[in-house]
Amino acid sequence: MSTASNIAKILGAALLAAIAFAAPVKAQSVDFTNAAFVQVSINPTSIPVGAADFCHRRGAECAPYKNPIAAENLTDMRWSQLVQVNAAVNAAVTPVSDKELYGVEEFWTYPTSGYGDCEDFALEKRRQLIDLGWAPSTLMIAVVRQANGEGHAVLMVRTDRGDLVLDNQAGDIRLWNETPYRYLKRQSQLSFAQWVDISDDRTTIVTASAGR
Repeated sequence: MSTASNIAKILGAALLAAIAFAAPVKAQSVDFTNAAFVQVSINPTSIPVGAADFCHRRGAECAPYKNPIAAENLTDMRWSQLVQVNAAVNAAVTPVSDKELYGVEEFWTYPTSGYGDCEDFALEKRRQLIDLGWAPSTLMIAVVRQANGEGHAVLMVRTDRGDLVLDNQAGDIRLWNETPYRYLKRQSQLSFAQWVDISDDRTTIVTASAGR
């Protein structure tokens, strides 16, 4: 099965009528109002405490992006990179809470000695994708609410096919609206340190699959 077919299968047949999976398209021609893309507020919102502390410690990584782009073209090569990075980081890092590792409730950093919490997974995936040439403006950490009410963080990747989610709790990569979370806020596409609220007005949240 071709990579394009795999993408189509994973992203779901319901969106195929709205999003073309033939050839990559220019970001200027992408309909970002499509359900495959999250809608965000125009004005900035509060930055999570852990993210603010991360920027205080790593100021160079939180400067405004020099050449932000709206979306990455999801070519076969880019899709393979997403799959490989998601799988590699999920396999290499053991989930451990910040309380257990550092004695505090929130401490955003890269995985330490093979351990980390959800933000650490997302940060590491983001770092590896940037090293592979992905634009930082298309790689955004999002804060979500799980069905049990607990907070969680994932890496949201903006492509011309939709906003894809790389999650340490799932082996597959899905469109944001095919994940079992309520989305609260994410980083803006202008800076790591700027955050925007997400308008998640779905009346039904997709339930987790049996394989999760």
